[in-house]
Amino acid sequence: MSTIAIVGAGVMGSAMCFPARDRGHEIFLIGSPLDRGIIDSVRASGLHPKLNATLPQGIESFHHEAMDRAVDGADLIVFGVSSAGIGWAIDQLCENLKKPAPVVLLTKGMYPEANTLTPLPDHVAREVKRRTGMVLDVAGIGGPCIAGELALRRHTGTVVAANNLSFAQRLCTMFETGYYHPRSSTDMIGVEACAAFKNFFAIAVGWAGSNHNTASMLFDQAIIEMLAITRALGGRETSVWGMAGAGDLYVTSLAGRNSRLGNHLGRGLTYGEIVNGPMQGETIEGADLGIAAAGTLRAMMKEGKLSTSTLPLTRALLAALIENKPLDLPWVDFHR
Repeated sequence: MSTIAIVGAGVMGSAMCFPARDRGHEIFLIGSPLDRGIIDSVRASGLHPKLNATLPQGIESFHHEAMDRAVDGADLIVFGVSSAGIGWAIDQLCENLKKPAPVVLLTKGMYPEANTLTPLPDHVAREVKRRTGMVLDVAGIGGPCIAGELALRRHTGTVVAANNLSFAQRLCTMFETGYYHPRSSTDMIGVEACAAFKNFFAIAVGWAGSNHNTASMLFDQAIIEMLAITRALGGRETSVWGMAGAGDLYVTSLAGRNSRLGNHLGRGLTYGEIVNGPMQGETIEGADLGIAAAGTLRAMMKEGKLSTSTLPLTRALLAALIENKPLDLPWVDFHR
């Protein structure tokens, strides 16, 4: 049995309590500053109000002010925050970690550099080393995983990616249950690029609404462009065709905030009208990624690292998000 500290008590971080606790691990669930109500509810009754599920017995829950006690001596630290909260989580780790401990990210995203995108696990490891001098093993988990289904212990397959294969395999062993089926990979770049960009491209698939013919065409173009981006970053094609890419894009396109944003765009609203109207206050990770990575993606196109002609859907999505234009899909440029 290990002690696992999960930082972030949102739906995904909290859902990971189920396989972790079912494996017999001791679980410390630590809320972010946004999770105070969730932690209070879990403490009072065990009920997670957003998951609408009672967490397994034996979980200790903490407000973020007690971060030092929660992470002290942990055998593994899990980041369950949103991509917007990754900076806060890194700050907390650097301030409260007294000795090296392995970290695994449920957080999906890529860190934008001047002319490339860095996987978030590599960014976390680099920042912790820069600030504290500690060298950490940091992995990421990708693949289709709807938190509500995991909390119901429905069969779920994910990909655990790490630069060190034995570390990825060890994490798989720690979490594997009769319903949670992780598999290991050393394609950190590919898995993380897919985990991030599937949210971005799910916006486009959501544009189609209930028009399945249209949605399938957009899904296909999304895979083509996800493959181009992954290749350019140095990832493997197999991750795009597998659970981390096509599998996760399929699930994300069925429902959720990214898909709903796309559906609103399909009705003619602009991004600004949507986030100040029907989706006000909601975290939309695909949009956050597009806005954060737009400068890098455009720089890579300008430098020839990415072919502009092969990314018509990407360019249309960036225009909609950055320039607040209607999502004008260039159908004649698809599948070329």
